[in-house]
Amino acid sequence: MIIAEEVHHENQKKEFLEFPVRLYQHDKNYIRPLDKDIEAIFDPQKNKFFKTGECKRFIFKNKENKTVGKIAVFVNQLYEQNQPTGGIGFFDCINDQETANFIFDYCKKWLQERGIKAMDGPINFGERDKFWGLLIEGFIEPLYGMNYNFPYYKELLENYGFQIYFEQLCFSRPIFAEVSRVFTVMHAKHSKNPAISARPLKKNNLEKFAKDFTEIYNKAWAAHGEGKQLEEAKTLKMFKTMKPIINEHISWFVYENEKPIAMWMNIPDLNQWFKYMNGKFGFIEKLKFLWIKKFKKNEKMVGLVFGVVPEWQKKGLEGYMIWEGTQHLRKHTDFKVTELQWIGDFNPKMIKIAENLDTEVTRKLATYRYLFDREKVFERHPML
Repeated sequence: MIIAEEVHHENQKKEFLEFPVRLYQHDKNYIRPLDKDIEAIFDPQKNKFFKTGECKRFIFKNKENKTVGKIAVFVNQLYEQNQPTGGIGFFDCINDQETANFIFDYCKKWLQERGIKAMDGPINFGERDKFWGLLIEGFIEPLYGMNYNFPYYKELLENYGFQIYFEQLCFSRPIFAEVSRVFTVMHAKHSKNPAISARPLKKNNLEKFAKDFTEIYNKAWAAHGEGKQLEEAKTLKMFKTMKPIINEHISWFVYENEKPIAMWMNIPDLNQWFKYMNGKFGFIEKLKFLWIKKFKKNEKMVGLVFGVVPEWQKKGLEGYMIWEGTQHLRKHTDFKVTELQWIGDFNPKMIKIAENLDTEVTRKLATYRYLFDREKVFERHPML
């Protein structure tokens, strides 16, 4: 017999955070997320999606009163799909199909009571940039904000009837790997043009780089199906929030006579420092973080955004920028590998860009969908 408990009290919140720690205690690749990052998702004062949706989280216990699983289930009016679709996320479970089926059935019933016809998962009650998807290939240390799970989770979902809605591809390359000859040739070509220059982002001039970032992003992605137009004020706010972890050697901008035409934005992978925090980030942990950040080498950086304005696309400018930045960061940083944030398999243009950067797929996640009407034809995410 399994009992579901809705998370209300502090001891239940603690158990929601601690259960996966016990579950993964012997997995060397598991990195505990920061408690504050998880709790913020379920705080209506911090998560704007509560204004347009509803979210509940549950722990599941067996007859011995031991936790055997946990999950969050939610609806969001802004999550527009072909049919009313809810979400599940933050799923953890023992390796038992009966237990998993009970949890999924419980979520299905909760969603049906709210008029929902399908559920996607594991996804986040928030943006796609964090805690989105199930790891299905590449069981290595997760990047900051990335889901991690046991390989058997795939069977638990698929045996229940979930189908892959889209795959999330993560591309990576070693910093010191041989660079494509195309890059060096294009670098040599554009280096001869006195109007073209490349420079790294500087913390003491965030206003300028926020403005340049916004201009490039909006031009490069406006007609690409990659989300909304950015506002300069929001970009600057984001840059200021990121300031403590910005590495001035790894984010680059390219200019034509001071006009911004390309960017390559990277940050250190915070999990390479947070893995020593055991999920905590109070005053003591912040001091520890500063010490670790200063003395512990971080060898992994994460590619956030790459963009070239339309008039400079297909002219090899990315080769110039990548090789200019790579030569510099090889000398001035300890990074040995770079990994791009995931790209959906429904986005062939972005996948092509990633492949052209001389990368390879090093891990895959998947967003699953379960249609409540089992007679309805399942369709994957439409291509962009």
